[in-house]
Amino acid sequence: MIKRSNKLLIDLPAPEHPDANAAAAVQELLGGKFGEMSTLNNYMFQSFNFRSKKKLKPFYDLVSSITAEEFGHVELVSNTITLMLTGTTFKGDPDVTPMRDAKNKRNAQHFIETAQTSYPFDSMGKAWTGENVFNSGNLVLDLLHNFFLECGARTHKMRVYEMTDHPVAREMIGYLLVRGGVHIVAYAKALEVATGVDLGKMLPIPNLDNKHFDTARKFEEQGIHTKLYTFSDTDYKDINKIWKGEHPIDGEPLQVIEGTPQGAPVPEHREVPEEFAPGISKEDFDEIAKRLMSSAGISKKS
Repeated sequence: MIKRSNKLLIDLPAPEHPDANAAAAVQELLGGKFGEMSTLNNYMFQSFNFRSKKKLKPFYDLVSSITAEEFGHVELVSNTITLMLTGTTFKGDPDVTPMRDAKNKRNAQHFIETAQTSYPFDSMGKAWTGENVFNSGNLVLDLLHNFFLECGARTHKMRVYEMTDHPVAREMIGYLLVRGGVHIVAYAKALEVATGVDLGKMLPIPNLDNKHFDTARKFEEQGIHTKLYTFSDTDYKDINKIWKGEHPIDGEPLQVIEGTPQGAPVPEHREVPEEFAPGISKEDFDEIAKRLMSSAGISKKS
């Protein structure tokens, strides 16, 4: 089971301006082959189907805890895309064409299908597919695949970072470069335990330190690159049998943190009347409030 907290992993800045075309590029980090939908579902199905959970518990715990974090990554990228789209259109009567600025944007689906929010598709509008899930049942092969998947995801984040200077995108990508780096190192260490091969000597892939990215550098200065969370109050603690020693790049001591990161508030996405979203007028809201009070047995006088 997953216990959900109403928080984002980090605080995202309020957008000062929209950039719908950049939001389309960021979609690759959500629904692309190496996006967060892929990392989440790969690790989720591997953890669900893991064989010999008790015998190989440290590896099971590792994949399971990273699965929970990836859910938060999907949520973070999704909110980033929505924030980047905010303000592209304007409120107005349909005959004044309030969504006129949307027709020339790269991804019309953001405006026609999703009411200016994220969707599990890639930068070209191709829907994410379960065919991106790899679950061979072989522990070493799955760990090797996960290492490769995280390296591919890191590459795509670096490229999208260089495509846009939008503050919300940069903040999100900087954080995920650091956290994705943690997962790369974690799978490298797991493979070393399982096979004796030191994949840490290959890092970083691509060969560019996170400190070259302004928003990633500040997160590394906070030591976030050394921490692996259990994402559970009671379980998955045996990740400490894998996540230990020193970070292979800067030599900092690695830490297992029981529980979750502190988190930050989830953005309050404003209504978009020109998209009929959420489509609840003041009169509708008043009627809903009356029905909620009635169902709760609360009279208007009280």
